[in-house]
Amino acid sequence: MPDRLKAILLMCTAVTLFAALDTSAKYLVMKTGIPTSEIVWLRFLGQVLCMAAVLGPAAMPKLLKTNSLNLQLTRSSLMLATTIFNFIAVKYLRLDQTVSITFLTPLIVAALAVPLLGEHIGWHRAAAIFVGFLGVLIVVRPGVSAVHPAFIAAFLSMLAYSLLIIVTRRLTMLDSSLVTLFWGTVVGSIAAAPFAISQWVWPEGVWPWVLLLALGMLGGGGHYLIIQAYRFAPVSVVTPFLYFELISMITLSYVVFGDQPDRWSFVGALVIVASGLYLIHRERIAHRESLMTLEPVD
Repeated sequence: MPDRLKAILLMCTAVTLFAALDTSAKYLVMKTGIPTSEIVWLRFLGQVLCMAAVLGPAAMPKLLKTNSLNLQLTRSSLMLATTIFNFIAVKYLRLDQTVSITFLTPLIVAALAVPLLGEHIGWHRAAAIFVGFLGVLIVVRPGVSAVHPAFIAAFLSMLAYSLLIIVTRRLTMLDSSLVTLFWGTVVGSIAAAPFAISQWVWPEGVWPWVLLLALGMLGGGGHYLIIQAYRFAPVSVVTPFLYFELISMITLSYVVFGDQPDRWSFVGALVIVASGLYLIHRERIAHRESLMTLEPVD
């Protein structure tokens, strides 16, 4: 259980960083007029610069040594896709709406983990994921308002992210966390550069520069923690705690943009938290049962 609890805490911290990343991107798009292509490119380039500053330039070539080039390129491409679609979505939708679409990820991952990773998902865990998804529906209340075309971008971002999680789980058994973290920036740094440079807008003032430089740290830090989380526990255990991001997103959306959550948001958040606590409870029971089966019999 200590490893699984550690994985859960890592995931909760990671999604909080992602909430800060989405908030920063939405602020930059809405308040500064900086194009999405520029924000996407600086998000990946900023992560590379942060890693070089922390690890030292001499360590960077070592991070290119991978045991699975195809998987790393696939993951890096999925990272770029989910980032582009997500930043497009946050430009037009409320933050709680975009993150709610993201919360379809545990259902997709849980379904894909069985054929692709050979993992088993019990009915207790499946029920908890389903209840958490109901909490998301309580927050969004689909059908009450008109459906914006940006929801398609949010949905595509969620699909890319679901596949990214599956690939990340594979890579935890092949490469180190730092190698996977670095390769995640390769495709984005190269492919997004021409679009960003052709549409470049110089930020005015200090604050936009601070946010642009923070994008790489927030995104890189979040993905590093997720990679570490999947080293300690299976996908089906860790992924449901993506729901924790809703709490962070509602808080930041209120503080930065003044979006006041209504009572439905609080009810939905409580349902999501309850499902997460139930998952922790079930994992403790499962761990105790597994220890009992390992005890020698006289």
